[in-house]
Amino acid sequence: METLQLININKYFGTGTSRVHVLKDINFTAKKGEVNLVIGPSGSGKSTFLTIAGGLQTPTDGSVQLEGDMLKNMSSKQRDALRLNSIGFVLQSYSLVPYLTVKEQFKLVKKVKKQNNLTNLSLTQLMEKLGIEDLVNKYPGELSGGQNQRVAIARALYTKPDILLADEPTAALDSERVAEVGQIFQDLAREQNTAVIIVTHDLRLINFADNVYKIMDGQMTLENDMKLAQ
Repeated sequence: METLQLININKYFGTGTSRVHVLKDINFTAKKGEVNLVIGPSGSGKSTFLTIAGGLQTPTDGSVQLEGDMLKNMSSKQRDALRLNSIGFVLQSYSLVPYLTVKEQFKLVKKVKKQNNLTNLSLTQLMEKLGIEDLVNKYPGELSGGQNQRVAIARALYTKPDILLADEPTAALDSERVAEVGQIFQDLAREQNTAVIIVTHDLRLINFADNVYKIMDGQMTLENDMKLAQ
């Protein structure tokens, strides 16, 4: 089932001679149960693509459809509710609350989103897989970049989202952790019927992807042949 569709998406920034065409006629479909990898160099438009897909930005032209509903036809309140209840985000900035411990980060999510969270046992197992079970009483400022990244991944998965959008989720991780995170994303797609979309430079994730797309100079192409070359 098609969970997310981007239809003829264009995005411009700036005006006049400073106007930049960041995304050019992007068409993209993500289905439940699949992992989609979107690769490309810095400045290619990957992060802009992801934030438009998640309703954090609006396109200049084109439409975004989530679960059959057009985002442009929704009110701000409806879009907020959709992001809260259906979408998990893993952003480069981690977006952890600096004055809350790791354990408190999950308590906050549970308070805000009262349904469909992982059970305590499942959360413990997830944290063990990510190697963060001993960090529950630490604050983000006491953690390394890789540790913060793994906490952010766990927090996004904790809500059991219908769609997971991840921006460079393995940038600060070594190859062993990349393999573990890639497997977790793949398991999430298969076992919870989640549509997973990852934008990244990290080609180590290709083996866990069902589809590989490339954004170059704002244009997207399907590059599934890259999987065969790995």
